[in-house]
Amino acid sequence: MQLEIDKPVAWQVRAIRGATTVEENTAAAMRLAVRELMDELTAQNQLQPEHVVSAIFSVTADLDAMFPASVARERPGWDAVALLDVQQMAVRGSLECCIRVIIHLNSPLPQREMVHVYLGRARHLRPDLQRPVVSSLS
Repeated sequence: MQLEIDKPVAWQVRAIRGATTVEENTAAAMRLAVRELMDELTAQNQLQPEHVVSAIFSVTADLDAMFPASVARERPGWDAVALLDVQQMAVRGSLECCIRVIIHLNSPLPQREMVHVYLGRARHLRPDLQRPVVSSLS
């Protein structure tokens, strides 16, 4: 069976990645960082909560002031989205004070058109995926 790459794709599950950092382990710093990340992911991908299947947030072990998913849950329509918080695997020398997210959504767009967002010191994690920031919070 040969795949036809250039044909339009029906709605399928896609994944969008994002990450940001905070300077201190406080609920206020984490809340601001998650809001900025979610605003940028929404702006770059025209996210609509009714298309979002789930979102998994991870934090490095040095962040324990709050659950990032609780910030996402406050967004209009996100109270019905399956959200989960986990602790990021600890790897020696890895980026500290980092919040990551993977959002699964239904979309007619191909995976290569999903825009991944890396903010703050997390920009260095995937420089190959960098695009200009479009939200007003940047």
